[in-house]
Amino acid sequence: MVWLPADHRLLGDHGHQMPFLLLGDKYARAVKQGAQAQPVLFPLADAGQIDDLLALVDGVMLTGSPSNVHPSHFDQEVSDPNLPLDPVRDSLTLALVRACVQQGVPLLGVCRGFQEINVALGGSLHQQVHLVPGLQDHREPEGVATEQQYGPSHAIHLLPGSIFETWAGASQVQVNSLHGQGIDRLAPDLQALAHAPDGLVEAFAVREARSFAYAVQFHPEWRCTQTPFYAAQACRQRMSQRRAVWPPAALARHPSAPHAAGARL
Repeated sequence: MVWLPADHRLLGDHGHQMPFLLLGDKYARAVKQGAQAQPVLFPLADAGQIDDLLALVDGVMLTGSPSNVHPSHFDQEVSDPNLPLDPVRDSLTLALVRACVQQGVPLLGVCRGFQEINVALGGSLHQQVHLVPGLQDHREPEGVATEQQYGPSHAIHLLPGSIFETWAGASQVQVNSLHGQGIDRLAPDLQALAHAPDGLVEAFAVREARSFAYAVQFHPEWRCTQTPFYAAQACRQRMSQRRAVWPPAALARHPSAPHAAGARL
C-alpha cells in the first residue's frame, strides 16, 4: 500500500466554487500497474497523524501538481500571485518527508514531490526557472496535445556510477519537462544524481537513507512501464517488515477499529 497525498483545490464556476481533494489518475495508475501496489488516500490527514498513518503503508509517493510549494517555506515572498499554491498540502507533505526519512519509509518524489523533498530538508527553489539567467524554460508547450507535452524534451546527464545510471543503462537519457519551479539550493542531505544541460538538478537521492528515497523533476509516471524505477521492491520489503509486527500501534491504541487484534494482511 502506497500513500499518495491529495491536492486541495477549488473547482466550479466563479462564485460557485467548492473544495475538492484530488489525485491525478496517472500517478495512481503508476503505483497500481507499474509497482503492483495499492494506491491509498487519507483525506484530510494532518501532520499530527503522520506517524499513525505511516504505520499502515509500505511507501509514499509525492506526486506532481499544478500548484507550487509556497515560497514562505524557503524564506521568499511570492513572486507571482497568479501562480497556484496549495498551503494545505504543504502543511502535510513537508512534515511527511521528514517522517519518511527518519523512519526509513520508502519515498519517491515526482515534480512537485521532488521540490517538496528539497524544501522539507532545507533547500530552496527558483519560483520561475524561465526568468533565471542561464536557465532554460522547462515548462511544457501550450496549445499542443498531451502526448506532445509529455514527450521527450531534453537530455539529462546521470552521475557516473550512480544507481540512476545503472537503471538507465546509459550516462544520458531523454526526459519530459513540465515544471515552472526548480531547485535553486540543494538541501545538504541530498545528492544530485542528474542534471539538465543548463545545470538544473533533475534527480537526487537522500544521503544515508535507510530505505529507497529518490526524487525526479521529470514525470516517469507517464507511461510508467517504459520508465523502470525500483520503488516497488522497497515497498515489498517494508510490507514484509510491517506484517511481522501487525497490528501497528495506530490500531492497537484503538481496539474497536476493524482488525485491531490478531489481524493479518
